[in-house]
Amino acid sequence: MDHSGHGMMMDMPPFTLGRGLQYSSEPFFLIGCLLALGLYGWGVVRLRRRGDAWPVGRIVAFVAGVLTVALVMCTKLNDYGMVMFSVHMVQHMVISMLSPILLLLGAPVTLTLRALPTAGRGRKGPRELLVSLLHSRYMRIITHPAFTIPLFIASLYALYFTPIFDFLMESRTGHIAMMVHFLAVGLVFFWPIMGVDPGPHRPGYVMRMLELFAGMPFHAFFGIALMMASEPMIGTYMHPPASLGIDALEDQQAGGGIAWAFSEIPSVVVLLALVLQWYRSEQRQARRFDRAADRDGDKELAAYNAYLASLQGRGQ
Repeated sequence: MDHSGHGMMMDMPPFTLGRGLQYSSEPFFLIGCLLALGLYGWGVVRLRRRGDAWPVGRIVAFVAGVLTVALVMCTKLNDYGMVMFSVHMVQHMVISMLSPILLLLGAPVTLTLRALPTAGRGRKGPRELLVSLLHSRYMRIITHPAFTIPLFIASLYALYFTPIFDFLMESRTGHIAMMVHFLAVGLVFFWPIMGVDPGPHRPGYVMRMLELFAGMPFHAFFGIALMMASEPMIGTYMHPPASLGIDALEDQQAGGGIAWAFSEIPSVVVLLALVLQWYRSEQRQARRFDRAADRDGDKELAAYNAYLASLQGRGQ
């Protein structure tokens, strides 16, 4: 199968990190990244102008998330990812397991809900439509673990071990669609687990950890299967350009090692985020209990003073 017609330059020089990070235009993702940064910045400015605060940590996380997408899709890494399976696997792991985590920590939905104006009584504007979507049956389905975990797993095995992957790689449109799918699957999988934004499915912290660890082992098994294969399994990468000086099987095994090792990174990051969220939740609950106890104590003291006053009145 010849894939040279969709951006795979057969005369590419040997891959180096410096050349790999040069700018390489991918208009779809470039425009998407710029639009995401612009809209997020608009939301933050709108909040600040009316005197509302927005955590700097969320801004940093969201910007970092967008930049990771731009790094793998708007640089020469994307060009090399079309001819080297190992580089493609770096793209896949970053855009499906690192970028979504950072984007979700930026709480873009919460920012949008706070920045958009209300439409008024009896009318529906963008904010009301977004709220309706968040509470819709559709969102309850796609954020339920019975949907997210199988989708997360199928995005690996059903894509790479079937002709679907080679079909998508035949065109730039197919490649873009596949990368958008990876990003969407990552967002849907991690949102109920550690997302800051409100959602229809938000189980307890122990269940969230179980959901996280239910999907991660399949990533490791996927990587091991690629590493242990005795022949190339992905048709697109069976015949790399001779100028790259790489062996298809060795490159596939390197890609498998990347998939295997990368599964540990988001697990640790998400676990730390979950523990921190759990701690903050417990602190907020403790403060609520303290305030409730103070109010109850004030009521008891007022009642006791009233009782003493009534006794004094009867005595007089």
